[in-house]
Amino acid sequence: MTDAVVVGAGLSGLVCARRLAGAGVDVEVLEARDRVGGRTLNQAIGPGQVTELGGQWAGPQHTAVRRLAAEVGVETFPTHIAGRHLYHHAGRATRYRGDVPARMPLGLGDFRLAQARLERLARRIDLDDPAGAPWARRYDEMTVETWMRRHMRTRSGRSLMRLTIKAVLAVEPREISLLGWLFYIASGGGLDSLIRTDGGYQQDRFVGGSQEIALRMAADLGQRLRLATPVRRIEHGRDGVRVHADGAVVDARSVVVAIPPHLHPTIEFAPGLPAVRNQLATAMSAGMVTKFVAVYPEPFWREAGLSGHATSTEGPISMTFDNSPPDGSPGALVAFALADGARALEAMSPADRRGVVLDALVALYGDRASTPQQLHEQCWAREQWTRGCYVGYFGPGGWTSFGSALRRPVGRIVWAGAETATHGHGSMDGAVTAGERAAEEALAALRLEAGVRA
Repeated sequence: MTDAVVVGAGLSGLVCARRLAGAGVDVEVLEARDRVGGRTLNQAIGPGQVTELGGQWAGPQHTAVRRLAAEVGVETFPTHIAGRHLYHHAGRATRYRGDVPARMPLGLGDFRLAQARLERLARRIDLDDPAGAPWARRYDEMTVETWMRRHMRTRSGRSLMRLTIKAVLAVEPREISLLGWLFYIASGGGLDSLIRTDGGYQQDRFVGGSQEIALRMAADLGQRLRLATPVRRIEHGRDGVRVHADGAVVDARSVVVAIPPHLHPTIEFAPGLPAVRNQLATAMSAGMVTKFVAVYPEPFWREAGLSGHATSTEGPISMTFDNSPPDGSPGALVAFALADGARALEAMSPADRRGVVLDALVALYGDRASTPQQLHEQCWAREQWTRGCYVGYFGPGGWTSFGSALRRPVGRIVWAGAETATHGHGSMDGAVTAGERAAEEALAALRLEAGVRA
C-alpha cells in the first residue's frame, strides 16, 4: 500500500518521485531495468573516468536539468569544441569554423533561407497545443522531405537540412511531419539553438556522466525504488490503482507512467485506455541511433587543430564529437549512426560494424583513428525497455490526430516522460520538467481526494 506509484526510473520518473516524496507523499518507483537512468547511460573508460552512451548534453537554455544537477551535486564542464570542424561530402573532408559548413555557398544560402522560413512558421506554434491552429492539419499531412523538395532549390542545401534533422531527431525527413519538425524547432528555441555547441544544446556535459544525476536521485529514494521489476498490468478505477509487476503488487491512490509512449503497449490496462490514447502509442515511433565511442590514449586530433566535431553526408556515421573527460585523458570520440545509417549497420555483423565505424573515423582523422584502445557501442533500438532514441515522434497526421492526448490524465493515471514536455521536448531538460509537471498533477489529485474525504 502506498500513495503513488511511479513506473520508470529514468530522469522523468525519478524527478517525479523525488518531488512527491519531498511533499510528504508515500511513493514507490518500479523500474524494469536493473539500473536507473533510462536513456542516460555512463560507460567507464578508465580509472574514475567515464563517457556517455546515451543523452549527455545540456545548453544554457536547459535550466531545469542544470538546477537538478546542482541540487544533487553534479557539476558541468564545457564540451571541447576548440579548433576547426570537419565536413565530409562527395568523398572529401574539408575544415570549417562556425555552426554550418560553408563549403558550398549556394547550398549554405539555400539552407539558411529554409531555416528562416521554418523558424518563421515555428514561431506561430502554440507549444501547449501544436495541432490547434487552423493551418496545423495541412502541415501535419506533409513530411519534411516533401516540404524540402518544394521549397529548397539545391541538392547540397537539402543534404545539409537532412543531416540537421538526423542529428537533432535521429529520423529521416520522410519519416516526420512538417508540423512535428516545427514543434521541435519551437520547443528547442530555434534551429540554431538545437545545432549549436556554444550557446546551444551541445554546450556542456556533466562531470561523472549524465547518468550520475539519476544515480544520486536513486540513492536518495533508497528503498522506495525497485529495480528489475517490470510492470505488466495496471488496474485503475474510482477507488485507486493496483499495479502488477514482476515480484510485486502495489495498491495506490495514483500512478504516474514515466516511460516512452511507444512502450505503453507493454503494459495491460484494465479497464482499457481510451481509443485515442491506445492509438497514440502505436502512432508514435522512436528515432534510430547507435552511438560508438572510440577511446585513445590522448585526443590526438587536437594536435592537428581539430575540434573532434565532424559531420558527414556519406556513409553510416553522420556526426562525431570530442567526448573526452574534462581533463582530456583518455581521448574519446563519439560517433553517431543515425536513422537509415544506423539501420544499415544493424544488418552487419559486430566485426563488420566495427570495421565500418573505424574506416569512417580514419577518413576524418587519419590513420591514428584506426587503433582505439576501446570501442564501445550502444544501439538503443536493441534495448528491450527503450526500443529507440532519442525521442518519440509522430509521422504525418500524428499530431493532429493524437497530440492532444499526450499529457491528458486518464482517471488516476498521470503521464510523464520527455515526450510529454512542451519546452525542451525530448531532451533531458524536458524529462525533468515533465516529471515535475506530472508530480504536481498527482499531488493536486491526491489533495483534492483528501479534501473530499475530509
